[in-house]
Amino acid sequence: MGTELLTIGAFAKASRLSPKALRLYDELGLLPPARVDPVTGYRRYAPEQVERARLVAWLRRLGMPLAHIRHVCSLDAGAAAGEIRAFWARAEADTAARRDLAAFLVDHLTRRDPAMSPTAPALSMRYAAASDTGLVRESNQDTAYAGSGLLAVADGFGAGGAPASAAAVASLRRLETDGVPAEGLLNVLADAVEEAGRAVHDAVGGTGSAPREAAGTTLTAMLWTGSQLGLVHVGDSRVYLLRDGELFQITHDHTVVQSMVDEGRITPEEAASHPQRSLLVRALGPGADATAEMRLQDVRPGDRYLLCSDGLSTVVPNDGLRRVLAAPGEPGQAVRELVALANGSGGPDNVSCVVADVVPGV
Repeated sequence: MGTELLTIGAFAKASRLSPKALRLYDELGLLPPARVDPVTGYRRYAPEQVERARLVAWLRRLGMPLAHIRHVCSLDAGAAAGEIRAFWARAEADTAARRDLAAFLVDHLTRRDPAMSPTAPALSMRYAAASDTGLVRESNQDTAYAGSGLLAVADGFGAGGAPASAAAVASLRRLETDGVPAEGLLNVLADAVEEAGRAVHDAVGGTGSAPREAAGTTLTAMLWTGSQLGLVHVGDSRVYLLRDGELFQITHDHTVVQSMVDEGRITPEEAASHPQRSLLVRALGPGADATAEMRLQDVRPGDRYLLCSDGLSTVVPNDGLRRVLAAPGEPGQAVRELVALANGSGGPDNVSCVVADVVPGV
């Protein structure tokens, strides 16, 4: 005698899925019943289908799309676990990005409320920038800039890398002329990165009939209003903050290898020597994902910021960066020492950096 099949009601109760959901999953081919009555269309399920149904229910509670659930359910247990781990890592990254945006908006609106905005001490920036070809590359595709309202590093790649990085930074420099308003800084940042993307697109021939070989640039910049510091970041150039003697990386690399670290597939130590460590998942350029990180950065007197291309961060470890940044001296001395450190480590890539100090005064 064969195994007795379950009615859709009994199966729904056992699997913790509603009959409506079961009918939908049948239509999608995700969870077809064991038998459908040819006359009444009534569905019946085998008891061994309960485990798969519960997995579907759990994955839906995670927020996984149905198409992705179908793929996970087709895998063996080990591969399915890996897919779930990767999905959740991406979900956490998305949540973190939304959390940053929420914090940005709360801070932005709080600063607009006179009743909640205490008078802040006057602050200003001292800054310096440097860019060097390095010891291996034939040309410099980086652009570094430091001014009264803008700190920026862009690392170009491909045949049009140099004009791409220059165009990205040049498109932001107009903000120094026009002024960076404290009000609506989120919109200023969003508009700025869109304009930079268009400038890069034009610079690498993206408007012609045949764009050049894949070319584009990273862009990491900080806009200073005199009271707020806004960050916009696309790619794998970085921003570090030295505060109270501690060094913090405050940007997240938009690379394939960093995504693998986020998903738990490799360790940070393995990422440092991975052959694809420079392969970008976000950049400015034709066909690239130009989604930018944008947020306000808390500013305190005594803070020191470092913006740099990966020509510095991939060859100089954090303790080396911290040692130079924590040493007494003006920003100009720090950028010269950082470039020298990168070249002393072989100088395999162009190296660019900007150092800026937050100091009291106007």
